Amino acid sequence: MYKPPFDVNPKIINLISEISEKIGYVNSLEITPESVRLRKKNRIKTIHSTLAIENNSLSLEQITALIDGKRVIGSNDEIQEVKNALKAYEALLTFNPYSQKDLMFAHSLMMHGLVDTCGKYRKDGVGIINGVNIIHIAPPPERVPTLMKELFSWLRLSSLHPLIRSSVFHYEFEFIHPFQDGNGRMGRLWQTVILKEWKEVFAYLPVESLIKANQKEYYSVLNRCDSRADSTEFIEFMLTLLLKAIEGIIKDENKSSKDLSKGDLNVIQNVTVKVTQKVTQNSTKRANQKLTQNQWKIIKGIKKNPHITQSELSEIVGITRKSIISNMNKLKEAGLIERIGPDKGGYWIIKN
Repeated sequence: MYKPPFDVNPKIINLISEISEKIGYVNSLEITPESVRLRKKNRIKTIHSTLAIENNSLSLEQITALIDGKRVIGSNDEIQEVKNALKAYEALLTFNPYSQKDLMFAHSLMMHGLVDTCGKYRKDGVGIINGVNIIHIAPPPERVPTLMKELFSWLRLSSLHPLIRSSVFHYEFEFIHPFQDGNGRMGRLWQTVILKEWKEVFAYLPVESLIKANQKEYYSVLNRCDSRADSTEFIEFMLTLLLKAIEGIIKDENKSSKDLSKGDLNVIQNVTVKVTQKVTQNSTKRANQKLTQNQWKIIKGIKKNPHITQSELSEIVGITRKSIISNMNKLKEAGLIERIGPDKGGYWIIKN
């Protein structure tokens, strides 16, 4: 089996330890309406940064307006890049990190309408250009299928920590440059795909923003690793950025927790009273029923957006769509929520 060249040194081990500790803390935080808003904000920052690295000139405000369905002034290609990236990142949780088929599909989403070969490996020679400087010439196109097969095989069979595997994959992907265009944004996306399989919070981590802020060093590290034929420094670089991104998430989440509004507390209190009254009327057996944290989050999600979908609730609450459906059925049985209209075009209400 192909083994990418790199070393696992004390610095990498310490970074993994710090990241793992902080991820544990993030997972212990309660999801609030404000933290859901922060996740959306981070997703927008991710899309803006990963495209800005590829010289898309649209501002954060313009991209936010596009995502909200508003019209903006800009080139057709740059607007298309934003729409494509939004679709790719919306589908992120569904991608299998070990599937070349999913990688191809993700590329077809990311590059739709921009290149003729979207979703297909390249047939021509390519390189990485930073400004006017050529910093990397990729392997010849006839080697790409074999190199990608070996890389995915290593990713699937390696027992190394996901933080290491994802960083190595990112570097090796950029070295191979398997597509005619879009390799940079795809390499960054697929590292996130690998990491979300370990901890889902990585799906909302705006690490691309930190890469954009350190873009010159990002390319320099790639170049030095190419010269040494060793990706150790790139692993260190990416883990350092991931740690900073997680620390930023903790700071924002703690702030949102302190800012929990009285309105949200009232929703919880009112729902608790309603469910107690309802189950008391129905039967003594159900008199001790209490809403779970997930059910509270579902109700708060509906209160914030009556048109919210079960897939969106799954992303917000952090459980599978099947579990969302099960919990919503229980809330409907308790008389707490009701669906008005059809599955498409209808909306939810919180019943009095």
